[in-house]
Amino acid sequence: MAFHFCPQCGTKLQPDFKFCPACGEKLTCPEALGAIASTLSPSKTSVHKGPTLSPVCEPKAGKSKKTKAIPALEPLLEGTDVTDTNGKKWKLVRLLSHGAKDGKIFNEQNFLQRAAKPASSKWVKQHKMDFIGLPQCIGFGLHANSYRFLVFPNMGHSLQSLMNNQNTLLSEVTVLQLACRLLDILVYIHSNEYIHADINAENVYINQGQGSQVYLVGYNHAFRYCPGGHHVEYREGSRTPNEGAVESISLDCHSGAAPSRRSDLQSLGYCMLYWHTGTLPWTTLSQPEHIAAEKRRYDN
Repeated sequence: MAFHFCPQCGTKLQPDFKFCPACGEKLTCPEALGAIASTLSPSKTSVHKGPTLSPVCEPKAGKSKKTKAIPALEPLLEGTDVTDTNGKKWKLVRLLSHGAKDGKIFNEQNFLQRAAKPASSKWVKQHKMDFIGLPQCIGFGLHANSYRFLVFPNMGHSLQSLMNNQNTLLSEVTVLQLACRLLDILVYIHSNEYIHADINAENVYINQGQGSQVYLVGYNHAFRYCPGGHHVEYREGSRTPNEGAVESISLDCHSGAAPSRRSDLQSLGYCMLYWHTGTLPWTTLSQPEHIAAEKRRYDN
């Protein structure tokens, strides 16, 4: 029997599935998911000979149906009241950002429910730590059947806003201290089979009122790289390329391949260099393809 993997979260799927039951991803072309024959002997070890391109879905002959355009939603007005699934009301005080796709909000919610539960406190004690900078979702829901939302407690200010307000770069010592805090978080989420896949200053929050606690937020692009202990196969083009902050995403994300632990470490390295120097070799470039080419040049 052949089976497939979801290109979004890596969940094992049956061939006739049209939606992934784990993340809700629509499976428009099952052939492009890369069927793997389960008749291989478990005692044999397959040799990876490099990345393979996924097949392209070709349209069927005949007239193609026009895709119905979905109008963009207007941002919610400040002061709007929303109600979560538990019936608790929340007020939108100040709009920080908007524009995340509904599927990405669902992806973040899925990660938070799977990997960022309060059970993480047990992991913290086992590793003799006093804190792990994971956001705790305290509410979620759907407003007016159109706006999916998540509610988090106050985690301070983003690193990007602090750098902008102070108009200064970070010292080498500060960058190394931040990196140590972020590595602790990455070790935790990696041990729970997930990759962050979008590390940048906008997704790092510092709560200066709580002993400068450091949080890693923004799990819109989080990816389950090792579901059930089985690493997702590396296949370029299996995901949407160039997702995330283009300047700091990994080469895997540029290629549309499933990100891995290496991807997060690569992104963190880019960020550390940028936070300390204020520039990267590709800072002046705007096209993702050119940025990726420059990253490959330095990677080699």
